[in-house]
Amino acid sequence: MTDQLIKGFASTSGDDYQLNTVSFIRGAAITYPEVEIASRRLDGTMFRYTYRDAYRRIQQLANALTTLGIKPGDRVGVMEWNTHRYWELYQAISGIGAVLLQVNLRISGDDKIYVVNHSKPVLMVVNESLLPLIEPIADRLTTVKGYIVITDNAMDQVSTRLNPVCSYEDMLAVEKPVYDWPMIDETSAYAACYTTGTTGKPKGVYYSHRCIYLHTITMAMTLSMSNRDVILQIVPMFHCHGWGLFFSACAIGAKLVFPGMYTAEKLDGLVDLMISEKVTVTAGAPAIFLPMLHYLRSLPDKPKFNNLRMLSGATEPPLAMMKGFSEFGADVVHVYGATETTPLATVNLPKLSMADWPEENRWDFRKRQGLTLCGLEIKIVDAERNELPRDGESAGEILIRGPWITRSYYNDTRNEGAFMDGYWRSGDAGYIDRNGYLKVSDRFKDIIKSGGEWISSIDLENAIMAHPAVIEAAVAGIEHPKWQERPLALVVIRKDMKGSITQSDILGFISPKFAKWQLPDKVLFVDEIPKTSVGKFSKKDVRAKYKDFYRES
Repeated sequence: MTDQLIKGFASTSGDDYQLNTVSFIRGAAITYPEVEIASRRLDGTMFRYTYRDAYRRIQQLANALTTLGIKPGDRVGVMEWNTHRYWELYQAISGIGAVLLQVNLRISGDDKIYVVNHSKPVLMVVNESLLPLIEPIADRLTTVKGYIVITDNAMDQVSTRLNPVCSYEDMLAVEKPVYDWPMIDETSAYAACYTTGTTGKPKGVYYSHRCIYLHTITMAMTLSMSNRDVILQIVPMFHCHGWGLFFSACAIGAKLVFPGMYTAEKLDGLVDLMISEKVTVTAGAPAIFLPMLHYLRSLPDKPKFNNLRMLSGATEPPLAMMKGFSEFGADVVHVYGATETTPLATVNLPKLSMADWPEENRWDFRKRQGLTLCGLEIKIVDAERNELPRDGESAGEILIRGPWITRSYYNDTRNEGAFMDGYWRSGDAGYIDRNGYLKVSDRFKDIIKSGGEWISSIDLENAIMAHPAVIEAAVAGIEHPKWQERPLALVVIRKDMKGSITQSDILGFISPKFAKWQLPDKVLFVDEIPKTSVGKFSKKDVRAKYKDFYRES
């Protein structure tokens, strides 16, 4: 597609009617007023209300923010779990023309300080349980003028050093449930998310109203979502707006379920919600889905889901995990994207032309990252930036552009190397096959370079995780005195199988799929694999910890 912009014959369309986020909740309240939103409290009990009730509260919140002096363009930081209140904040903050700053709860204190000071919010909204994360750094947040505490307790029962401070619920209680929403220029930022800073400081991505609107509609259309669906918001809402699932729910009038606080170590609550609320759509990473699968298998009465679609991103989902969930009636749908892509760029949905393929071929194909979403452009380029053919063999760097792909980072000196001719440079290596499916080979920084050849850490990891005794596996390239790098595998074994699985068992299991020189030189059995704040394996930490492993062996 050429970049040349031409002007054709004038249309009679209402092109001056701006695409604004508040359209979703306003439409849901009018068309689906009785549809339920369920949100789990910290004590495990459920709070329930409807789109009609929620819209009244969102208008009260908009009035309260205006009363506090929040103006269009102001940033408002939020530190909250996946709750109905976080959802209300997304609607109200963006609805008045301000910008919701998603503060990642899992990054370091220093990175939180950097993100807040770089984005310059004037107000912070914090859940009472998260006060210990903000109080130690509050005196270093240079632009924050006040705090709102989300709590179910009376404010005089909340112990905090933050000042000035007020209660979220008290603030809403005195405001009218009616607000005259402004029409916002759709190119204005509605929210901001910062990358997790695996290489240097986090980078700021500021999403426009137009961007998230188009992403929302495309997501709902691609996944065939409807008002018959029940959507569980597992992806943290502080990371890339939880992939925007809650906006898609409003757009099509689906029931919404918020799980509140959960941890990767205790995921039974998520599975229980999926069963009790009859969830049909959710999204997450394999780091969350794998433990959920193990919990499902431990239940004496095995549930059977009805039309459950589970979007799986962050890393390539193991084939064994996808097959495992299928036994319970759940379809794991592989998606690909990043903070910079809002995040969905591809979705792996089978084509009708594949219906007659052998079953194993169809399963193997589902590991691919998928088909480019309508409206986006993806191309593969070589080291000289020449576009490569879509032949399933020519691998290079993946470049993406389109209406919900970022064109630059906010106020950042690293922009020059991160973008090319309007495309975002993903840093991923991959290819596109003749059927149009993208396959990511690896992150360029994670590709193992051994004796002049490349080895895919992703392919090794997924092969190992297909072993029935394996919970997780991460493979990293470690410096080697002879071969430049050699693969090192970290493997977490099921508790009931510990001590009975050896390195020979793992290597023997995967050896039919790899040449001998591609196999890891060593398999280490560990209790835990380091992860990033968004659930990806932290290869940087693995390489740092084991950097001398092969030199000392």
